[in-house]
Amino acid sequence: MIYYGLQILSPGIFLLAACIVSAIVSIATGSSWTTVATVGVALLGIGRALGFEEGLIAGAIISGAYFGDKMSPLSDTTNLAPAMAGTDLFTHIRHMTKTTIPSIVLALVIFGILGLTTEVHGSVEQVKGISAVIAERFNITGWLFIVPVLVLGMIVKKVPAVPALFMGALLGGIFAIIFQPQIIQNIAGEPGASYMYQSFKAVMVALYGDISIVTSNEMVNELLSTGGMAGMLFTIWLIICAMIFGGIMEESGMLLVIAEAVISRVHSLGSLIASTAATCVFFNLTTSDQYLAILVPGRMYADIYRKRGLKPENLSRTLEDSATVTSVLIPWNTCGATQASVLGVATLTYAPYCFFNIISPFMTILYGYLKLGINYYSEEEMREIQKELAV
Repeated sequence: MIYYGLQILSPGIFLLAACIVSAIVSIATGSSWTTVATVGVALLGIGRALGFEEGLIAGAIISGAYFGDKMSPLSDTTNLAPAMAGTDLFTHIRHMTKTTIPSIVLALVIFGILGLTTEVHGSVEQVKGISAVIAERFNITGWLFIVPVLVLGMIVKKVPAVPALFMGALLGGIFAIIFQPQIIQNIAGEPGASYMYQSFKAVMVALYGDISIVTSNEMVNELLSTGGMAGMLFTIWLIICAMIFGGIMEESGMLLVIAEAVISRVHSLGSLIASTAATCVFFNLTTSDQYLAILVPGRMYADIYRKRGLKPENLSRTLEDSATVTSVLIPWNTCGATQASVLGVATLTYAPYCFFNIISPFMTILYGYLKLGINYYSEEEMREIQKELAV
């Protein structure tokens, strides 16, 4: 993917293309994490070869991935938000387009301008050199695209995560054994052993441990170094700790006390939506998990929105515009920690360039204060709601 990407993408359109490609894949898969871990890693390698700063590349990838995650009916957060607010999935998605489309358009404009104006350090010769080194070290063939295409196909078909990941890893190992025998021998490090033994050892080492494939190009060497499953352990420990901490905060009632203090200050429509967005960001900061940042505010604000004549899709949209997209901007949040680990780019390095994620909560607050794109209950519906609340 890196090799062919270098042949197709020029520096001027790269950031724009990276954001669009990530968005398309994320809509198809319903997962920002899957998008970043597959095409995102390849795009990061291409961008580095072209000479872009890694924070800027990661920002474009994550912006597109989280746009697709928000708009895909396959996404877990896109299903969770309307469930918490009390609306249906496709009403939620249609309502989100009012704020999400302007946000991604602004982000694409920024990435387009940056792509055309940023002075990159890579040169045509350097890109050709990287391509030549990859072609020299690996057997490049279109047949290798079967692996990522099959993995994406399994995800689109809603195959559970563990079997899909297992099949992707297994297919990757099989295709490496068939098409890259020299790489297998290099990783195994036992030239006298049989190829079957070398294949088994190389695949196992690549799955769980550190590997590095040495070439004549330092940038390629960096792209071809990885930590396997062992390299993700620190992130997994952080996620477990964050989930435990968030659960304690919710069940002990500490989060509810803080949230009620915020709600008491809400008066206008704009301040209600701003408070909802701020509460979601606050929970992302304190509970370190985007699901809790959707779940708790969704339950807290549902009745308030109903009492003020606001349909539930207004709440579900605000939850997604603030909780889903900002989780990846926080280093200790499960999303921020995971993406930083997968891409090898620190959260605070890429966060300033995640323009879509930064714009989204401000866009939903702006719509609230301007009273744009707001769905209200009819008078008859409000009478029914008042009867329910009275009971």
